[in-house]
Amino acid sequence: MTDFFHDHSWVAALVFGVLYISDHTMTFVCARLYQTRVREKMAFEGSYEITPFHQRDVDALRRVSPRFVIVLVAGVAVVWLFGWTWADSSPELFAFLLGGLIVVQLTIHVRHVRNYVMFRAMLTDAVRGRVEYTRPMLLKASAVEIFAFAALYAVLFVFTGSLFVLGGVLGCVVLATQHWTLMRRARSAAPLGYR
Repeated sequence: MTDFFHDHSWVAALVFGVLYISDHTMTFVCARLYQTRVREKMAFEGSYEITPFHQRDVDALRRVSPRFVIVLVAGVAVVWLFGWTWADSSPELFAFLLGGLIVVQLTIHVRHVRNYVMFRAMLTDAVRGRVEYTRPMLLKASAVEIFAFAALYAVLFVFTGSLFVLGGVLGCVVLATQHWTLMRRARSAAPLGYR
Protein backbone atom coordinates (compact mmCIF):
# COMPACT_ATOMS: atom_id res chain seq x y z
CA MET A 1 0.00 0.00 0.00
CA THR A 2 2.82 2.42 0.76
CA ASP A 3 4.05 1.84 -2.82
CA PHE A 4 0.92 3.60 -4.03
CA PHE A 5 1.77 6.60 -1.82
CA HIS A 6 5.36 6.57 -3.13
CA ASP A 7 4.02 6.89 -6.66
CA HIS A 8 1.34 9.42 -5.72
CA SER A 9 2.69 11.62 -2.93
CA TRP A 10 -0.14 14.10 -3.48
CA VAL A 11 -2.56 11.37 -2.33
CA ALA A 12 -0.53 10.87 0.86
CA ALA A 13 -0.69 14.63 1.46
CA LEU A 14 -4.44 14.58 0.81
CA VAL A 15 -4.96 11.67 3.24
CA PHE A 16 -3.02 13.55 5.92
CA GLY A 17 -5.08 16.70 5.26
CA VAL A 18 -8.38 14.83 5.49
CA LEU A 19 -7.30 13.13 8.72
CA TYR A 20 -6.15 16.44 10.21
CA ILE A 21 -9.46 18.13 9.30
CA SER A 22 -11.35 15.15 10.72
CA ASP A 23 -9.30 15.29 13.94
CA HIS A 24 -10.01 19.01 14.24
CA THR A 25 -13.73 18.53 13.57
CA MET A 26 -14.04 15.70 16.08
CA THR A 27 -12.19 17.80 18.66
CA PHE A 28 -14.80 20.51 18.31
CA VAL A 29 -17.75 18.11 18.36
CA CYS A 30 -16.50 16.63 21.64
CA ALA A 31 -15.48 20.03 23.05
CA ARG A 32 -18.96 21.40 22.37
CA LEU A 33 -20.57 18.38 24.08
CA TYR A 34 -18.18 18.77 27.00
CA GLN A 35 -18.74 22.51 27.42
CA THR A 36 -22.50 22.48 27.03
CA ARG A 37 -23.67 19.31 28.74
CA VAL A 38 -20.99 16.91 29.96
CA ARG A 39 -19.26 19.18 32.46
CA GLU A 40 -22.01 18.43 34.96
CA LYS A 41 -20.78 14.82 35.22
CA MET A 42 -17.12 15.05 34.18
CA ALA A 43 -14.83 18.02 34.65
CA PHE A 44 -11.27 18.57 33.48
CA GLU A 45 -9.08 21.09 35.23
CA GLY A 46 -8.10 23.67 32.64
CA SER A 47 -8.87 23.23 28.98
CA TYR A 48 -10.59 20.28 27.34
CA GLU A 49 -7.81 20.45 24.72
CA ILE A 50 -4.51 18.88 25.76
CA THR A 51 -2.24 20.59 23.21
CA PRO A 52 -1.40 24.12 24.50
CA PHE A 53 -1.05 25.44 20.93
CA HIS A 54 -4.75 24.80 20.23
CA GLN A 55 -6.29 25.45 23.66
CA ARG A 56 -7.49 29.01 23.06
CA ASP A 57 -9.24 28.09 19.82
CA VAL A 58 -10.88 24.99 21.28
CA ASP A 59 -11.93 26.76 24.48
CA ALA A 60 -13.56 29.49 22.37
CA LEU A 61 -15.05 26.84 20.04
CA ARG A 62 -13.39 28.68 17.14
CA ARG A 63 -13.60 26.06 14.39
CA VAL A 64 -11.45 27.83 11.83
CA SER A 65 -8.49 29.83 13.02
CA PRO A 66 -5.15 30.96 11.62
CA ARG A 67 -3.44 28.29 13.77
CA PHE A 68 -5.56 25.53 12.27
CA VAL A 69 -5.00 26.74 8.70
CA ILE A 70 -1.24 27.15 9.20
CA VAL A 71 -0.82 23.64 10.65
CA LEU A 72 -3.04 22.12 7.96
CA VAL A 73 -1.22 23.81 5.08
CA ALA A 74 2.21 23.12 6.59
CA GLY A 75 1.37 19.47 7.26
CA VAL A 76 0.03 18.85 3.77
CA ALA A 77 3.02 20.66 2.24
CA VAL A 78 5.53 18.67 4.32
CA VAL A 79 3.94 15.32 3.37
CA TRP A 80 3.84 16.29 -0.30
CA LEU A 81 7.42 17.60 -0.18
CA PHE A 82 8.69 14.44 1.56
CA GLY A 83 6.94 12.34 -1.05
CA TRP A 84 8.15 14.42 -3.95
CA THR A 85 11.79 14.47 -2.79
CA TRP A 86 12.22 11.11 -1.00
CA ALA A 87 9.64 8.66 -2.33
CA ASP A 88 11.88 7.54 -5.19
CA SER A 89 15.31 7.94 -3.62
CA SER A 90 14.41 6.65 -0.15
CA PRO A 91 11.02 4.93 -0.11
CA GLU A 92 11.75 3.39 3.30
CA LEU A 93 12.29 6.81 4.87
CA PHE A 94 9.12 8.13 3.22
CA ALA A 95 7.10 5.16 4.56
CA PHE A 96 8.55 5.74 8.04
CA LEU A 97 7.73 9.46 8.03
CA LEU A 98 4.27 8.88 6.60
CA GLY A 99 3.58 6.29 9.30
CA GLY A 100 4.70 8.77 11.95
CA LEU A 101 2.03 11.21 10.78
CA ILE A 102 -0.82 8.93 9.69
CA VAL A 103 -0.67 6.39 12.53
CA VAL A 104 -0.63 9.15 15.16
CA GLN A 105 -3.69 10.71 13.52
CA LEU A 106 -5.48 7.35 13.57
CA THR A 107 -4.59 6.91 17.25
CA ILE A 108 -6.05 10.32 18.05
CA HIS A 109 -9.19 9.41 16.11
CA VAL A 110 -9.68 6.35 18.34
CA ARG A 111 -9.58 8.67 21.36
CA HIS A 112 -12.12 11.02 19.77
CA VAL A 113 -14.53 8.16 19.11
CA ARG A 114 -14.14 6.94 22.70
CA ASN A 115 -14.74 10.45 24.05
CA TYR A 116 -17.79 10.91 21.85
CA VAL A 117 -19.34 7.61 22.99
CA MET A 118 -18.62 8.42 26.65
CA PHE A 119 -19.90 11.98 26.39
CA ARG A 120 -23.12 10.83 24.70
CA ALA A 121 -23.60 8.27 27.49
CA MET A 122 -23.20 11.04 30.05
CA LEU A 123 -26.24 12.76 28.59
CA THR A 124 -28.32 9.81 29.81
CA ASP A 125 -28.58 7.89 33.06
CA ALA A 126 -26.00 5.38 31.80
CA VAL A 127 -23.37 7.35 33.74
CA ARG A 128 -24.14 8.49 37.28
CA GLY A 129 -22.23 10.73 39.63
CA ARG A 130 -19.54 13.27 38.89
CA VAL A 131 -15.78 12.96 38.43
CA GLU A 132 -13.14 15.69 38.25
CA TYR A 133 -9.69 15.24 36.73
CA THR A 134 -6.79 17.42 37.81
CA ARG A 135 -4.62 18.62 34.93
CA PRO A 136 -1.68 16.39 35.92
CA MET A 137 -3.93 13.30 36.04
CA LEU A 138 -5.52 14.08 32.67
CA LEU A 139 -2.12 14.52 31.04
CA LYS A 140 -0.71 11.39 32.70
CA ALA A 141 -3.67 9.29 31.50
CA SER A 142 -3.20 10.66 27.99
CA ALA A 143 0.54 9.90 27.99
CA VAL A 144 0.04 6.37 29.31
CA GLU A 145 -2.68 5.63 26.74
CA ILE A 146 -0.53 6.84 23.84
CA PHE A 147 2.49 4.89 25.16
CA ALA A 148 0.19 1.82 25.18
CA PHE A 149 -0.66 2.44 21.53
CA ALA A 150 3.06 2.76 20.79
CA ALA A 151 3.64 -0.63 22.44
CA LEU A 152 0.82 -2.17 20.40
CA TYR A 153 2.28 -0.78 17.18
CA ALA A 154 5.75 -2.01 18.21
CA VAL A 155 4.36 -5.54 18.46
CA LEU A 156 2.77 -5.10 15.01
CA PHE A 157 6.15 -3.95 13.68
CA VAL A 158 7.85 -7.08 15.04
CA PHE A 159 5.40 -9.23 13.07
CA THR A 160 5.17 -7.13 9.90
CA GLY A 161 8.52 -5.37 9.61
CA SER A 162 6.60 -2.40 8.22
CA LEU A 163 8.52 0.86 8.40
CA PHE A 164 5.16 2.63 8.15
CA VAL A 165 4.14 0.99 11.45
CA LEU A 166 7.56 1.74 12.97
CA GLY A 167 7.04 5.40 12.08
CA GLY A 168 3.75 5.21 13.98
CA VAL A 169 5.62 3.80 16.99
CA LEU A 170 8.02 6.74 16.98
CA GLY A 171 5.21 9.26 16.39
CA CYS A 172 3.24 7.90 19.34
CA VAL A 173 6.32 7.85 21.58
CA VAL A 174 7.03 11.50 20.70
CA LEU A 175 3.42 12.54 21.39
CA ALA A 176 3.23 10.55 24.63
CA THR A 177 6.53 12.06 25.78
CA GLN A 178 5.16 15.54 25.08
CA HIS A 179 2.09 14.80 27.21
CA TRP A 180 4.29 13.31 29.96
CA THR A 181 6.40 16.49 29.95
CA LEU A 182 3.25 18.63 30.17
CA MET A 183 2.09 16.44 33.06
CA ARG A 184 5.34 16.98 34.96
CA ARG A 185 5.06 20.74 34.48
CA ALA A 186 1.43 20.76 35.59
CA ARG A 187 2.29 18.57 38.57
CA SER A 188 5.06 20.91 39.73
CA ALA A 189 2.68 23.87 39.48
CA ALA A 190 -0.21 22.12 41.29
CA PRO A 191 -0.83 22.25 45.04
CA LEU A 192 0.50 19.17 46.87
CA GLY A 193 -2.89 17.47 47.25
CA TYR A 194 -3.67 17.70 43.52
CA ARG A 195 -0.61 16.05 42.00
